[in-house]
Amino acid sequence: MIKRTLGNSTLKVSPICFGGNVFGWTADAAMSFKLLDAFTAAGCNFIDTADVYSKWAPGHQGGESETIIGNWLKRRGGRDQLIIATKAGMEMPNVGAGLSRAHITRSIEASLKRLQTDYVDLYQSHTDDAATPIAETLDTYARLVKQGKVRFIGASNFSAARLAESLSVARANKLPAYVSLQPEYSLYKRAGYETELEPLCRRENVGVIGYYSLASGFLSGKYRPGSIASGSPRAATAASYLNPRGLRILAALDQVAAAHHTNPTRIALAWPMARPGVTAPIASATNLAQLHDLIEATRVQLSAEDISVLNLASAEP
Repeated sequence: MIKRTLGNSTLKVSPICFGGNVFGWTADAAMSFKLLDAFTAAGCNFIDTADVYSKWAPGHQGGESETIIGNWLKRRGGRDQLIIATKAGMEMPNVGAGLSRAHITRSIEASLKRLQTDYVDLYQSHTDDAATPIAETLDTYARLVKQGKVRFIGASNFSAARLAESLSVARANKLPAYVSLQPEYSLYKRAGYETELEPLCRRENVGVIGYYSLASGFLSGKYRPGSIASGSPRAATAASYLNPRGLRILAALDQVAAAHHTNPTRIALAWPMARPGVTAPIASATNLAQLHDLIEATRVQLSAEDISVLNLASAEP
């Protein structure tokens, strides 16, 4: 599988990133191991998680995903062949939140312990922290890089203004700069990234690894009028997308998928992969059939006409 360079880093990553939010939540440890084994066997190497995954689940405190990845890494080996990304900054029970020196220092040690590794390839600020000076955050990352605990840093859920300011502070103070951005981005959710963040990221060569690439499963095509199953964790969100624009997007996905003799999931993931400036969309899977779609999406080559059809159908008013 051809790897892509993540922004201004030396990290070579697969064009799809496995979203680890499901590990220990909708995929138990045994299934998570199978998914990770199959993902890497296919030549993919990019795994994204966060310290807070999956504190929202009943009885969870956060750290469950990192723990499963760590146990898998210990069993599997081959750490140097993988790109492991995690995040800090969101509220952790009995730990706190933010991007202060103290919080980041505590958080990285806890993540490394759970991941059973000496370093993280990409350490990301999970959300902006206006209360902490940017220079303090970046200087803390500089220390972690010097200590060998972090290779590169990324940002997640940052506005264009704050990302630009962070890049400027890094240059002015000769501190590590964010090499990646993790925004919400999919055929259904476009404007939040494309309006201001996309031109900035392309100008500054910040790699983009968008999350919710399948719009909570809606773009897989399994949610159609009259087919929303109650009780599904994503059902309510998917139902909200069943509006005229959402139906146009599904129709376009069906059209392009039919032309490629494939399915909507693979087309929906191939679309951001083909977007200039996007390094790798992030997507999750809870079973091997879903994972197969993620991997097969990397083999879909969309034509300019395909992209035009999808862009027109998904254009936001």
